[in-house]
Amino acid sequence: MKFRKATKQDIPFIVQMLADDELGKLRENYQSPLPDLYYEAFTNIENDVNQELIVIENDANEIIGTLQLSFIQYLTYQGGIRAQIEAVRIRSDQRGQGIGETVFMWAIQRAKERGAHVLQLTTDKQRPDAIRFYEKLGFKASHEGMKMHL
Repeated sequence: MKFRKATKQDIPFIVQMLADDELGKLRENYQSPLPDLYYEAFTNIENDVNQELIVIENDANEIIGTLQLSFIQYLTYQGGIRAQIEAVRIRSDQRGQGIGETVFMWAIQRAKERGAHVLQLTTDKQRPDAIRFYEKLGFKASHEGMKMHL
């Protein structure tokens, strides 16, 4: 597997993976052509040194997964850096082969390389399989997350 920063040409493949689950299909707008909002978001991500939108390719150079890492500088923990992993998706025909675990091992290493002292994630409570997967990897439900949709 190869991990690389996403390019503009990768956006349709990424959005297709984001929309390919029960919750994603309710919030994404995968169509051809994609709405410009996705490309505008990509430009913002690409121009922010604290954002890394990653695609994972197989040996045939096909995109089989994606993730986004955000690096958040803050004052607590003596000016520490927190890494946030979001939008992890494995292409549906590639699931169940251990790719997800490899993706997380890569993300943990990348967070360490960037000097992060913690890697955190959020997951919807409607995803019990994902929660078990994250716990198996060593993530702990140490905080109660809250959101306000605006």
